[in-house]
Amino acid sequence: MRRKLEFVALLIAVVTAIASCPAPATAQTAGPATWQNDLTPIGPGDWNYDFAAHLLERAGFGGTPEEIAALAGMTPAQAVARLVRFEGTGANKLPPFEHSGIHDPGLEPFPPSRPAVTDMAKEKGEALGIKVKPTGNRRLQPVVDEFFYWLRASVLETNRVGYWWANRMVTSPRPLEEKMALFWHGHFASNEAKVRDYRKLLGQLEIFEQQGLGNFRDLTVAVARSPAMLSFLDAGVNVKGASNENFAREIMELFTMGVGNYTEKDIREAARAFTGWNYVDVNFVVNKDQHDNSEKTVLGKTGPFDGVEVIDIIMQQPCTADYIAGKIYRYFVRQELSPELQKQLGALLRDSHYEIRPLLEKIFLSRDFYSRASVGTQIKSPVQLAVSTYHKMGLANVPGVPDFNQATGTLGQQLFSPPTVAGWPDGQSWITPGLLLERANFARDILFSDISFLPPDRYTGGGEIRRVAERIRRGMDISMATNDESRDGEKAESNKNADRDEEFNTRYGSFRGSQMAIQRVKPIVRDTAQVNLAKMVLAQNPKTTTQAVDYLIRRFMRVPPADDVRRRLVAFLDKELGTSDIATAQSYLDEPLRLILHLIMSQPEFQLS
Repeated sequence: MRRKLEFVALLIAVVTAIASCPAPATAQTAGPATWQNDLTPIGPGDWNYDFAAHLLERAGFGGTPEEIAALAGMTPAQAVARLVRFEGTGANKLPPFEHSGIHDPGLEPFPPSRPAVTDMAKEKGEALGIKVKPTGNRRLQPVVDEFFYWLRASVLETNRVGYWWANRMVTSPRPLEEKMALFWHGHFASNEAKVRDYRKLLGQLEIFEQQGLGNFRDLTVAVARSPAMLSFLDAGVNVKGASNENFAREIMELFTMGVGNYTEKDIREAARAFTGWNYVDVNFVVNKDQHDNSEKTVLGKTGPFDGVEVIDIIMQQPCTADYIAGKIYRYFVRQELSPELQKQLGALLRDSHYEIRPLLEKIFLSRDFYSRASVGTQIKSPVQLAVSTYHKMGLANVPGVPDFNQATGTLGQQLFSPPTVAGWPDGQSWITPGLLLERANFARDILFSDISFLPPDRYTGGGEIRRVAERIRRGMDISMATNDESRDGEKAESNKNADRDEEFNTRYGSFRGSQMAIQRVKPIVRDTAQVNLAKMVLAQNPKTTTQAVDYLIRRFMRVPPADDVRRRLVAFLDKELGTSDIATAQSYLDEPLRLILHLIMSQPEFQLS
């Protein structure tokens, strides 16, 4: 316990310094300070193992020693071409998402609320593909059950999509494809809580996968037409004569131009151009009778524009290329970006007609990318932290314990759940004393699996739902099981009598819908991380505990810990093994190495790439 408290104290002591000014990469190779803001390409003579490791950290999710050595054996141009243009990599044979088959005929268009679905059922005699019972108690109950079923099933299937994507990030031979998709997911943000349909979110992810390294103009058009974005930004209420400004505002403010480069009139006029854009199920449609064909004036241009023509006008604005190039730079390089450098990058993006790959090649080959200001100064996002950890462990899949979605969500970034249309905050916002301790707990849960783990996709998490389930198990009928516990017996009995004539029971619908979802959604495989640290370390033929600790630091950290921390790690391993001689401790080496790796992964420097 004292040992643990010592290291917790160390974490708290240094986190403030890390959050305000990430530790410099003094113990790994970085270019000189004069390289900062210099887009001149590095040459073969500059290239080394540490530069290759840095490139894999930023253009992917880090690398194993073998992957880093392979890149280090190339020229810088070859290494960047391998990552950006997939030169020398095999075809991407990663499996497609395996659907559970949970979307029932009749669910579309899915109503916005429970009252909306019951009103529809009363008016039409059916809703969600289910007919109202002719007579009897709770005539609308099957409809209410189906409503809650889809709400729960979509969340569970979205979590499965999150696992599928995380596995792609860990195992893809084209890591930049996944890293770029993650960037666009935060840029063109939409979430399951609003969209409420995993299929639409999966479709949007597939756009990011297929077009994320292509042309930004084409990508923007594709996203603007995606049912996920149309749903998230209320396209259904954007009609001729009553335009809704949500999408037009966000496409200018967040997706393309940035704040201050348009007027409120530009937004109102652009909103009219997007009227009638909608979706049917998972397909984009334009409802011509709802589209405003009259003239609009947007950003100084006048005409009977539609949405695509407005996007093209936006692309003609110099600020658009500057804004997008700057955001891409901050994602891959560092938060600090001078106006002069942003202008250079924006000009490159404009000159390449918004092709993303030339911009990335320029960045990844530049002296600035490998300068002291850039190397080892980026705080990993929760998803990047988890994926890079699994990848550096050499895992073939994301383990089911701890739960990937739950763990990254606790750290502040759950896939398909950005908090707002602006996506997630980044940089220093990822680190607080509390979140740093949670990151240490995540490391512990990987290396020492929690035997009390309860899979969140197999049990109902809501307290009310669990109370209903427990009461039904005790023999209560529906009306009693769904009563508020605060009611006394007389009121409960009175309510039970009234319930016999009710049309539906919302609490029971929530309970039953959850049951139906769990029955039909395929479970996530709940394996643990299959990593043999003893085998990993012994393959390097270390003679001493110092060499073993140095190997783990080198493999898992891009910014090594301070010398005194390193010495304490070695001393700790000596004490756990009872010797500093690795050969003597071979037969019981694995668990002490897990303890050491847990401590390494708990260091503030481990959070940096």
